[in-house]
Amino acid sequence: MFGQIEGTGCDVFDERFSRCLIGHARVERLWSGARWSEGPAWFAAGRYLVWSDIPNNRMLRFDETDGSVSVFRQPSNNSNGNTVDGSGRLLTCEHLTRRVTRTEHSGRITVIADRFHGKRFNSPNDIVVSRDGGIWFTDPTYGIASDYEGDQSDPEINGCHLYRVDPATSEVKQMAADFVQPNGLAFSPDEKILYVSDTGRSEGPNGPAHIRRFTVGPDNWLSGGDVFAECTEGLFDGFRVDGAGRIWSSAADGVHCYDPDGTFIGRIRIPEFVGNVAFGGPKLNRLFICGTSSLYSFYLAINGIRCC
Repeated sequence: MFGQIEGTGCDVFDERFSRCLIGHARVERLWSGARWSEGPAWFAAGRYLVWSDIPNNRMLRFDETDGSVSVFRQPSNNSNGNTVDGSGRLLTCEHLTRRVTRTEHSGRITVIADRFHGKRFNSPNDIVVSRDGGIWFTDPTYGIASDYEGDQSDPEINGCHLYRVDPATSEVKQMAADFVQPNGLAFSPDEKILYVSDTGRSEGPNGPAHIRRFTVGPDNWLSGGDVFAECTEGLFDGFRVDGAGRIWSSAADGVHCYDPDGTFIGRIRIPEFVGNVAFGGPKLNRLFICGTSSLYSFYLAINGIRCC
């Protein structure tokens, strides 16, 4: 069946998307009250989700066991992207402090990276950890462009780039330097491909609004970088990849789903701009969706992959 499926909040553009859906599943609005929701990260051991409300300078926590929402951390240094490492620790991109941090199991915060060649980052935005422990993050200028999501400041680094922190040496390496505003990022299930979005159209009508696809070499250096998909509504911000390699990305009208071959196969309609998504639940078959002011979820017939 193609077209809008009444009551589900979904549009099917390709039969492959139908196989991802549960016929009676519906979009659920779990909570509202944010200014700009971002950076959802699922903690399997506690069955809770942490996400950022950037302008309100706080992180929020949704408890799946009882449906409650509470403040996880405030102030949060205008946190944006979050993920969980292989040891179950929270990794966070902070706009205000222009750094990447790790929250230890004790609650102590460790600074992972705050400079490149002695210069402060712009405002680390989104983050992912590979299975070898490498920490990859993007660094656009949104957190220093105004006082809304951080402190308005002049950039110290020339340009907006993609970085990796080596797990053994803590050395920060610049992995790609040809973005306008690098944003969301995620690996394919086998980690042979790294997808990175560029939201440069926020700077002008002729800027990029796409996801690029890089091949990851055995030494972690990247090649390729061709455009995987162009956004049809707004911008691709944060996104995740499921176990079959499909991309589930934020957009202005909801969540767009792409087959690994680049075909736009379907959409989950959300009544506000979407900033990011994350798979959660005990079976990773629940897609948590950060709308502008609200947290939503949608159960799927497929499963996500763990962050690392």
